[in-house]
Amino acid sequence: MRKRLHLILLTLVVSPIAYAQPGMKTFSHADTLRGSITSERAWWDVLRYDITVKPDYKSRTTKGRNVITYKVLSDHHLNKMQIDLQDPLKIDSIRYKQQTLEFEQRGNVWYVNTPVQRKDSKESIEVYFSGKPRLAPRPPWDGGWTFTKDSLGRPWMTVTCQGLGASVWYPCKDHQSDEPDEGASLSIIVPDTLVAVANGRLQSKKINGDGTTSYTWAVVSPINNYAIIPYIGKYVNFAEVYNGETGPLDVNYWVLDYNLETAKKYLPPEVHNMFRAFEYWFGPYPFYDDGYKLVDAPHPGMEHQSAVAYGNWYKPGYRGRDVSGTGWGMKWDFIVVHESAHEWFGNNITTKDLADMWVHEGFASYSESLFVEYIFGKNAANEDRLGVRKGIKNDRPIIADYNVNAEGSGDMYPKGATLLGLLRNSIDNDVLFREILRGLNRDFYHQTVTSRRIEDYISKKTGFNYSKVFDQYLRTTQIPKLEFFFDGDEVHYHWSNCVKGFDLPVVLEDGASKVRLMPVEQWKHTEVNEVQKKLFTNDTFIKAYYADLVPIEKNTK
Repeated sequence: MRKRLHLILLTLVVSPIAYAQPGMKTFSHADTLRGSITSERAWWDVLRYDITVKPDYKSRTTKGRNVITYKVLSDHHLNKMQIDLQDPLKIDSIRYKQQTLEFEQRGNVWYVNTPVQRKDSKESIEVYFSGKPRLAPRPPWDGGWTFTKDSLGRPWMTVTCQGLGASVWYPCKDHQSDEPDEGASLSIIVPDTLVAVANGRLQSKKINGDGTTSYTWAVVSPINNYAIIPYIGKYVNFAEVYNGETGPLDVNYWVLDYNLETAKKYLPPEVHNMFRAFEYWFGPYPFYDDGYKLVDAPHPGMEHQSAVAYGNWYKPGYRGRDVSGTGWGMKWDFIVVHESAHEWFGNNITTKDLADMWVHEGFASYSESLFVEYIFGKNAANEDRLGVRKGIKNDRPIIADYNVNAEGSGDMYPKGATLLGLLRNSIDNDVLFREILRGLNRDFYHQTVTSRRIEDYISKKTGFNYSKVFDQYLRTTQIPKLEFFFDGDEVHYHWSNCVKGFDLPVVLEDGASKVRLMPVEQWKHTEVNEVQKKLFTNDTFIKAYYADLVPIEKNTK
């Protein structure tokens, strides 16, 4: 979500950022250590995190512990474990079965000397840390800890770390491919005057007798590292039970005390519409066991699993703005819809590498159109989608370099959504398209994936190999051209300005007539009648496909 909101603000306030073209960036060894499965990461699989953190508002410092439970995957390893924790935080000590382990720091990577452990054994280490963590310069886009005040001048604290990495605030195996399979807990020690909220369900509240209280929250589902987040402030709670697709779902709202009455009136209708639309399109909410909640945040919003950050001022649109510029964006709450969509695409289905983040952001952005369609109808959705498409920059490919923790273009939002829309039009079977969306969430339930797996899944389910279409829109910045001309009762056509083998099927229709084409790079022809010829207009074509429709003279073929 982080980059999308940044792009919205850039569009509305300043000129676009200029990005380097693909291949121009030089990656460091530190990038490789952060973004790849090194030998010191490969031999162990995270099973669970049990994190404790005690932030100090006045000094802007934190201290804590993470108990990392893991499974040993190999009998023979280097006796070294890679733990990630970003400067300026420091690891104070590491313990394993009452032993103190030796370790050394190399930048943001800490190498731990571990005893030999047997394959398939279940082990755990305790990592103690402290220091003055990175403060978020501009959350959520540029993350870290946020130590701020609410509108009454009282302490308000949280963390944002998507892309930057969870190791900015706690020690972990900071790679998206390895989620704690058995869930995670977060214990937050705060002054008695404040309340701490985190992912999942509240396990305990303990008054420590020293002016502090410990709140322990836990999820039982796998969770991506950057979604485990503390929220600390003057929170109050109200709750309800939503009758979802698979039964009762606990829904909680944790809001600052002075927002309570506004939140009670505003949030439930927005959340109910969201669940109605997304359970229809995507299938059941993926975390019934952990519940769903919205939490007031001092930044616009983030997709923190089962504890979605909300900072949209209790107003429709995105902080009073219409993202699509069509009017439809002011009829629903952007943060509730977009960030909750990530519970399906981003949290249920998580990409193994940051380079494939379009799977999170493209689907979540297209979910906005699906939401509008479900609530307001298909014509409204088409208008909204075309409005969002105007944000495409084509500055660089959507998919970035792998194994270096690199993000692709911000086009992963509008262009990723546009790609899904043109695939839907090409498939020309909304029943099948909906089943694909639901099937993705069913067949990749609580899994980490690559973009290629998602691409192959869609091709398999449709019975058409869309691989070159994905290559075109995800891995290049070219806009394909469908060149055509009429020769009597035939239309001649082909694709140009495209990757080799590009073969996107095209369906043109206006409600009264329809024509199906199977263009490739070579010229083909199809019989058409006079009514069908009228479909070959930009008005019809551009609404359905992100490509140029180019009429040419017959003798220039």
